[in-house]
Amino acid sequence: MRSVTAPNRPVETQADLSAEIESIETAADHTTPQPLLDYPPYRSSILRHPTKDPRHADPETIELWAPCFGHTDVDPLEADLTIAGSNEPIGERITVSGRVLDGEGRPVRNQLVEIWQANSAGRYIHKHEQHPAPLDPNFTGVGRCITDAEGRYRFQTIKPGPYPWGNHVNAWRPAHIHFSLFGRAFTQRLITQMYFPSDPLFALDPIYQSITSQKDRDALVATYDHDLSVPGFSMGYEWDIVLTGPSRTWTEPEEGDL
Repeated sequence: MRSVTAPNRPVETQADLSAEIESIETAADHTTPQPLLDYPPYRSSILRHPTKDPRHADPETIELWAPCFGHTDVDPLEADLTIAGSNEPIGERITVSGRVLDGEGRPVRNQLVEIWQANSAGRYIHKHEQHPAPLDPNFTGVGRCITDAEGRYRFQTIKPGPYPWGNHVNAWRPAHIHFSLFGRAFTQRLITQMYFPSDPLFALDPIYQSITSQKDRDALVATYDHDLSVPGFSMGYEWDIVLTGPSRTWTEPEEGDL
């Protein structure tokens, strides 16, 4: 779902937001946890970021029930988002692949990886979608797979388009793909976003900019990999996800689904 402008605020332009972003960037302490949960240019974070100590629970009680997914539960065809309809979806075909790693660089095997994304016109299949871009009847925008012995995942999909959202006047989100990793317990689900190289909207997007560390921002951007490209069929992008440690990939709370 898309965020909306916080109540009782005047309509603001991209120039207003960019000035705020630049001011915060100048004063940022890059040693603080990323992203900044209370990040005023990202207007709905004012309403949604935690203000109290998280609720404590007995982990042993919670983890009596754990997710259990295997290769028999997830069909390999679910990783190909281009075959959901009776015809080819519209847009640039891409292959997205990478490894899921722990903080020591070891592969995380048999991990359920789920993705969802907008279509090539920047529209989601969602009942609350408001972007008046065309739907593609041959593209659902969802897929999943299980990581292999090397911790590797691989998806065939369509490159998503950018889309407008209600943070401020003429606000656009950079093209991105949402990733969910379920972990070893229900409490371990992680959600993050993968972006594409050299997107001109990076500097204008308050969600991306709420990560004030350039190193952590760069970790969300895939790398073009010609060896992943399928000759005559699709371009290739490589993106690794690090779950723990100082090089961990930024993740968002599940309710921060953007």
